[in-house]
Amino acid sequence: MAASFPDLPYHTTRSGQSSRGKFEMSPPERGGMRKKRAKNLTIMDNFKTIESAMKGLIASLLLILLVPAAGFCAIYGYVDDDGVYHMTNIRPAGKNYRVMIEDRQGVQGRSFFRAMFDTNAYDALIKQHSEANGLDPHLVKAVMIVESNGNPQAVSEKGAQGLMQIMPETAQMLDLQDPFDPEKNIQAGTRYLRSLYELFKGDLELVLAAYNAGPQRVIENNMAVPPINETVNYVKRVKAYYSRLKDSQ
Repeated sequence: MAASFPDLPYHTTRSGQSSRGKFEMSPPERGGMRKKRAKNLTIMDNFKTIESAMKGLIASLLLILLVPAAGFCAIYGYVDDDGVYHMTNIRPAGKNYRVMIEDRQGVQGRSFFRAMFDTNAYDALIKQHSEANGLDPHLVKAVMIVESNGNPQAVSEKGAQGLMQIMPETAQMLDLQDPFDPEKNIQAGTRYLRSLYELFKGDLELVLAAYNAGPQRVIENNMAVPPINETVNYVKRVKAYYSRLKDSQ
């Protein structure tokens, strides 16, 4: 998501101070009349003004659309070299950007938005594709819950997509054409998990670590879970959900 806004006109008020800039009063001229002379607004003035207005608009739209926290990525704002204001959900590389909306991916626990999705809605699809690939449906569901909490439109800050949060390069490898189609995403995610099971000879922790951080990192770490906080916590969370789902049967 990206949007550009052209330069906007700026106005002042009689108070001598405006939310869109400051002005000064020039010396008396012709019958005591004073002419208002607006200061040239800098690019940062433009940035702050539009940022303030757009924050409220974006927050309102997110509430209206009930965007889930799993897909509620950060929104970044920056001004390019031509003075045009941009907003994007992808962190701008090499630019002096500001975070307009905080990323909700790292928030622990279930927020109001995350609770809006039914994690049981895809049980039949999970069972079908898990059994086709020789995996425990409870494991696949545990991965889905941790990855997207059942939101088929979820997109992470790093670009992972759909229920099983498949990265674009992995989707290409799996020939996944539509990552936001629940069945196709679950099918591809399950196939990928199966390939990791074979690669790491059924070692659950290594399989989950590879799903999160990539198999190369696990291999480079002497076939052990990489010492990455996100990955270590990911393995723990999936195993906890997996155990809980098995115990509930």
